[in-house]
Amino acid sequence: MNTPPAPSTRFRAARYAALPATLLFAALAATTAGVTRACEAASDDDSSEASAPAPGQRFTLSGYATVNYFAFDWDTDPTRRNQIDLERLALYPACRLDDHAWLRGEIELEHGGTGASVEFDRFEELGEFEDEIEKGGEVVLEQLHLDWTWRPALGVKLGRFKLPVGLASQLDEPSEYFTTTVSETESSLIPVNWYETGIQIHGDVGAPRRVSYAVSLVNGLDSSGFSSANWIARGYQTRFETVNAQNLAVTARLDVHLEPETFCGVCIYTGNTADNRPQADLHVPARVVVGDAHAALHAGALRARAVFLDGSLQNADQVSQANRNLSNNLNVKRTPVGSEAIGWSVEAGYDLSSWLRALHPRLDLFARYEHYDSMAGVTGTVFDNPRWERTVTTVGANLQPCHGVVLKAQYSHRRLGIPTDNDEHTVSIGTGFEF
Repeated sequence: MNTPPAPSTRFRAARYAALPATLLFAALAATTAGVTRACEAASDDDSSEASAPAPGQRFTLSGYATVNYFAFDWDTDPTRRNQIDLERLALYPACRLDDHAWLRGEIELEHGGTGASVEFDRFEELGEFEDEIEKGGEVVLEQLHLDWTWRPALGVKLGRFKLPVGLASQLDEPSEYFTTTVSETESSLIPVNWYETGIQIHGDVGAPRRVSYAVSLVNGLDSSGFSSANWIARGYQTRFETVNAQNLAVTARLDVHLEPETFCGVCIYTGNTADNRPQADLHVPARVVVGDAHAALHAGALRARAVFLDGSLQNADQVSQANRNLSNNLNVKRTPVGSEAIGWSVEAGYDLSSWLRALHPRLDLFARYEHYDSMAGVTGTVFDNPRWERTVTTVGANLQPCHGVVLKAQYSHRRLGIPTDNDEHTVSIGTGFEF
């Protein structure tokens, strides 16, 4: 007579499901020496003029790409399948107009480009299961702006540009963050790679301890995209050909740079979101306020980073009610929205090649701990769903066999605030390229 497997059997099975990914990373690591030699040979063949823009060069192109594999063992969704994600290819074309002005753009191909792929979200309706279909890959003109800098202390951006909120907005290329995807705390609460249209005044003051600032006036968010799991992150307006700008927003950021990669600072974002909805169906203000404090340290072989986010939404209960009545055709969640969200993350990595001389490529071992709650506060009759209080521990390694290439492997454990079936184990590997 067959006996049921022990509780740990399914967990071990999930690890074996992740074995191909682990073996692939090991194989990549085993060929590091050959890759490094090839990279060094390529570097020897390149002239200094080819590796850096020539004086007065008018056009430049840079970019990066990321590809990730995920193996899941989730109590919250036992049937979840392993996935491969061609996350993005980002291209940065730029044109020098004169000695003070650049025209800068960013084109992104996300999740393999345009297509008919779909994603199923099983559980964002007060903890019940729900199927929603979302658009798959896309090609996006993320930013296009004039950057006119008269002097280091004073510059102006006009057009569509990235809002400098949080750490992920500054450290978004594959070699600049340890994990296979950017910070969960930030991506689950606010838009990551947050681009808006407007005007920004920015500059750098002082030396050697440089102070940088940026103040932006841009279009605001659309509260019809707010949700339980992701708070305001889906309010970033991308669903229509034009962007509603009935409500504007202001962002201000200040950073103190002690070294090129060591800095600390604060940022605040505020703007009403009620009148940027597709229809005039919300007759009370819905102001969003988000503040963050952040720091990054690079001292020899050690790199460490931390970020704290706190945000509030005015009249969140009435926003929730208005969202409940939205059409399915808008492709929004229509779930209750928290009046407050909070989160923090801290991580550190150490480069083993700094003391293992035989190990030529850079090899960082890292750990990250983060806690975030997209429904930290509620108003009215909105249910404070503990599912959206999440704690995540991640450990892993980054291998950089040569400049412009990083290979990543990690294990993460996410625990939800609900009392049972609250563990989510994920093994992932990824690779990133920069040029």
